[in-house]
Amino acid sequence: MSGCYRVADLFCGAGGLSEGFRQAGCEVVVGSDMDPDACATFALNFPEAEAIYGDVREPKTRRAIASATGGDIDIIVGGPPCQAFSQMRNHSRLIDDPRNSLYREFVRLIAKLEPKAFMMENVPGLEQLGVKEQVLDDLSLDGLYNVRSQVVDAADFGVPQTRKRIVFLGVHSSFGFEPPLLQGSGATTAFSLERRNGGDRTRYAVRSDRELFASIRQLQDPNDATFVTAAQAIGDLELLKVGERQDALVAQRLPPAESEYQRLMRAGLGDSLSNTSVPRLNEDTRIRLSKLPPGGNFRDLPKELTRRYLTGDRWGPSNGTGRLGRQHYYAYRRLHPDLWSWTLNTKADSVYHYRRSRALSVREFARLQSFPDRFAFTTDSRVGSLPGRIEGGAAHSRYRQVGNAVPPLLARAIAETLVELLASGSRVRRSA
Repeated sequence: MSGCYRVADLFCGAGGLSEGFRQAGCEVVVGSDMDPDACATFALNFPEAEAIYGDVREPKTRRAIASATGGDIDIIVGGPPCQAFSQMRNHSRLIDDPRNSLYREFVRLIAKLEPKAFMMENVPGLEQLGVKEQVLDDLSLDGLYNVRSQVVDAADFGVPQTRKRIVFLGVHSSFGFEPPLLQGSGATTAFSLERRNGGDRTRYAVRSDRELFASIRQLQDPNDATFVTAAQAIGDLELLKVGERQDALVAQRLPPAESEYQRLMRAGLGDSLSNTSVPRLNEDTRIRLSKLPPGGNFRDLPKELTRRYLTGDRWGPSNGTGRLGRQHYYAYRRLHPDLWSWTLNTKADSVYHYRRSRALSVREFARLQSFPDRFAFTTDSRVGSLPGRIEGGAAHSRYRQVGNAVPPLLARAIAETLVELLASGSRVRRSA
């Protein structure tokens, strides 16, 4: 692997893609997003890059992005929201739907800046809904790029979380190469969690005896970061307490790292670990968590705890039945310590600790997403409503930033694959 490639991150959010590409040796030049809080986090963590807060549909934002690149960019990355692909009918073009204007601007900027390569990620459902071929065609820009798509799971790339995304890789046709296929560990095809009679078991899907037992040993070995479990990811942060308002922890208070993954995440950490505040817990939730097994959800609760309100305190939505409903599937879920996490969403109560009766801190969310501990999440210092700001307050914004991000270790794997291909192509070009 050689060379330092310049990267522009569109719809950068907090910077998960940028972090992965930076770890792969690339130079992040610019990140752009219309969320002021995400932009503040990006600016804090990428002082070497220009953070552009603005709507890419506005000409001034597009001009600012082009100016920041200096007309010389090697790789464009991003995950443009594609809001209407599931409603496409009658062979209408995805790129022409006004609800997909952000996606259209992503394609336009690739055409304008003409990088050596690009990477676009989106929800995996796009593949099943009949629009993947349209996206491949749009991104090819009439043959200017060779484009390939692939559905990947972050857990196959050392991330302690199953998180499926569809990835589109494009390489300029002048290189004469097809984009590479990403090669993960295959961990997610070997292991899953099976629930029986209200309990839980880890199920091992048999491939062959040799492969199976080697995989089990890797999963259980804390010094092997090929497969990473929830306990291997956040076990050293059990000291965090419910309702702790202090959002930083003196690094010296941390116990010794218990796994290779924890050591990897702590690399470069300074004197303080940020984003360690843990939300308060209402009494109903505390009671339910006391009966919820690791890896379980509300379906594993005894019947008497499925009443919507247990202590008389009326909180949250109710379906009118007096019982928990399907909407609570994501509200009462505990991690399993011996397997990776399921897909995180943007809310603090989407997952609970496998051992402690508490939700997770933003830092633990970040660990499960593979953000290093030196990466801090913040918000724009301006108070009140701002264009692009989603209401809910600073704490909610930080959970949302983490939950919406591309896991950096997945991004790093993509970046290393692209960089290797571009470096090989450059050598071929020079020798031609």
